[in-house]
Amino acid sequence: MDFSAGCMPCIDIDDMQVFVAMATPPQVSPCPFPAQPPATASPEVDTAAGELESADERRLRRKISNRESARRSRARKQRRLDELRDTAALLERRRRELAAGAQAARECLALALLANAGLRAEVAALSRRLAAARRALDFGRLYDAAADVATGSVWHVDIEQTIASLIA
Repeated sequence: MDFSAGCMPCIDIDDMQVFVAMATPPQVSPCPFPAQPPATASPEVDTAAGELESADERRLRRKISNRESARRSRARKQRRLDELRDTAALLERRRRELAAGAQAARECLALALLANAGLRAEVAALSRRLAAARRALDFGRLYDAAADVATGSVWHVDIEQTIASLIA
């Protein structure tokens, strides 16, 4: 490793050689004693290591479970949002259809009111013509009755009754 490029300006090359020498393990000569099996840890150390490992495993499982749960929750939320958007689109389409139907009904109502007004005007005109025809008919009967009385061709003419029918 060359630290002379200025990464550590306070350490010179001599200091670096000392650090490198300290970092390398010393050469070990073969041991004259027979090799001893490595010492096994006490059961308490195994239990503590097992608890740490199982705690780490539990933490990891919980983390994975939480991530999966969050993924499912996001998927549910997305499905619900999609359903709501579909429903909103359907309702908007239905609203437009109903608005078009209501507009058509208003147009039909306007036509019906116009036709009704025309028919009312026609009824009023026909009523006036009928009243005029009745008056003409009644005046004709009165004229005929008066002529019959004047000529004496009718024995008994009830003029008062004819006039009363004209007034009614």
